[in-house]
Order: sequence, then C-alpha cells, then structure tokens
Amino acid sequence: MTAEERLAALVEEVRHDPAALPLASARAARVVGRGPGLDGRRIEDVARSRLLVTACEAVGPDGAADVVAAQYAVGDADERRAVLLALPELADRGLGDGAVPVVLDALRTNDTRLVAAAMGPYAAAHLPADAWRHGVLKCLFTGVPLAAVADLDVRRDAELDRMVRAFAEEREAAGRDVPADAHRLLAAADR
Repeated sequence: MTAEERLAALVEEVRHDPAALPLASARAARVVGRGPGLDGRRIEDVARSRLLVTACEAVGPDGAADVVAAQYAVGDADERRAVLLALPELADRGLGDGAVPVVLDALRTNDTRLVAAAMGPYAAAHLPADAWRHGVLKCLFTGVPLAAVADLDVRRDAELDRMVRAFAEEREAAGRDVPADAHRLLAAADR
C-alpha cells in the first residue's frame, strides 16, 4: 500500500467520524511518512492538514472553528504547526476569523516553527493590525525570517516601522545585534 493510499484510508476514517481526527493526526507521520516532500512541504504537515480539512468539511462551516481549536489544543507542536498551515485553505472554505484565537496562541509561544506558521496568509488576512504587528516583532525577536510573514509589504505601515525602529534602538543600546531583517525593513521605510 502506498503512502497516498494509507493517507486516503485515514481521510475516510475522519470523513466518517470527525471525532477520530486527533488520533488520525497523531498517527499520520507513522502511517504516511515524515520529512520534505517533492513540493518542499513536510509530508506529515500535508497529511495532517488534509485530515483537518476533511474533519472541518464533515462538520460544516458552523463547526469548523471548534474543530480547529480542539485539534490545536490536543496536538503536539508538529500537529499544531499543521493546523496553522491548513488555515488558509480552511479560510477559503468558510472558516473566516474563527481561528484567530489559535493564531494568537501560537504567537504567544517561543516555538519558532509555530510562530513562522502562524504568520502565514491566514494571519495576513484575518489578524487585527495590532496583533499582526506584534507577530512581526515576535518573528524578529525569535529569529524567524520575515520571509515567513505573508503580505508583509502590503500590511506594513508607519506604526510597524516605528515599532521596528524602537526594537532596533533598544537592541543597539543593550549592545546586542539587530537582525538583518530589521535593518532591511527599516531601509525600506526610509525610502
């Protein structure tokens, strides 16, 4: 049986019983595999995201936010990353702002994998401006490359520039290095 066939069996399990999602997600890496896939995404992230999308489709748009929150709450860091990575697809299927609390929780962590995944397209489209700006600063503070921040050039504003400048000045005053991404952002602001 191929990895795709094994994943299809897990998907069917979740389609028939959305409550099976946590166990199916926990088993996904063992059943389907781990590591980078042909498209650069991690195989287990793709599998777990597909399982989450399936569970959300099974419960419908009114229950999707609850499924997302529950899966995020019970998942380990890898499973939480997969939840965050699935949010853009779920947003296209009617999730709306329902997963903003999950994104905000991820931004409160110091797990760079979660912070990077949290600042993707879903955050760009759904986070309020203040929370989004703080997410950008969290990336700078934790060393997450700003390339992970979706629509940075679109959402960047004078307030973010002010916050990044203050961050850089504070680090310089403390004799600490300023991340190269902060310098690039400030150079763009000065143009």
